[in-house]
Amino acid sequence: MKLLALSDVHVEHQVNREALAAMAPRPDDWLVLAGDVSDSVAGLAWTLDTLAPKFARLLWVPGNHDLWSIPRDEAARGEARYAELVETCRARGVLTPEDPYVTLPKLHAGRPVRVALLFLLYDYSFAPDEHTGRERSVAWALDSGIAAADEKLLHPDPHASREAWCAARVATTAPRLAEAAEDAALVLVNHWPLRRDVVRLGKVPRYSPWCGTRATEDWHVRYGAIACVHGHLHVRATDLRDGVRFEEVSLGYPAHWDHARGAGHYVREVL
Repeated sequence: MKLLALSDVHVEHQVNREALAAMAPRPDDWLVLAGDVSDSVAGLAWTLDTLAPKFARLLWVPGNHDLWSIPRDEAARGEARYAELVETCRARGVLTPEDPYVTLPKLHAGRPVRVALLFLLYDYSFAPDEHTGRERSVAWALDSGIAAADEKLLHPDPHASREAWCAARVATTAPRLAEAAEDAALVLVNHWPLRRDVVRLGKVPRYSPWCGTRATEDWHVRYGAIACVHGHLHVRATDLRDGVRFEEVSLGYPAHWDHARGAGHYVREVL
């Protein structure tokens, strides 16, 4: 049994949908979908129904695109939107951040291994020190022509702001991780990177405000992680920080991957 991961499959793009449908089965392995599956609930459902027969188990965390409320398609906003996504997963037996952390059928250095599925959002603190805070960081990004669609489509209801929602998620997640880390090694999975120094943005360097929160920068050490998985950047990479692997596992938009290789080529082996 292997723990695999893939994110940012963006099934609104036909070539991405076809690539997922064509993926070879790996019936002994578990697959983590690390966010940005679809802009719609229907797209998430299609993806889960397509991939579930190919893997022993699916696990999911939300990304910003999953949480978008597009006026012509979706009525639910904020936490209500997230609840719809969780129920879509649960109806298909797919694990979410709202479920107990699952223990893998393997050990690491004699300890059980648990997969901690996280939903933490961002709070604009990944911007440089002089530009942190929503107003300053959004203006700083706009100076280079970058404007995130999240500002119009990712609603924080009932929280006052996206950063307030992020703070609430961090506050409720930290004690869960502390408890889980007492007797197990952890794999941390979050759509957004947990550290600023693993963020690669290529041609859009000022997109960093929407990439995570500094509150999680030591979580890989604090909670005894053996691997951390994220997507969001569409720039695949493996980094080591304090001896812990950070895996960026994006497929990305059609321009970001080689169609001749197929989507299966981009599935990353985590354990």
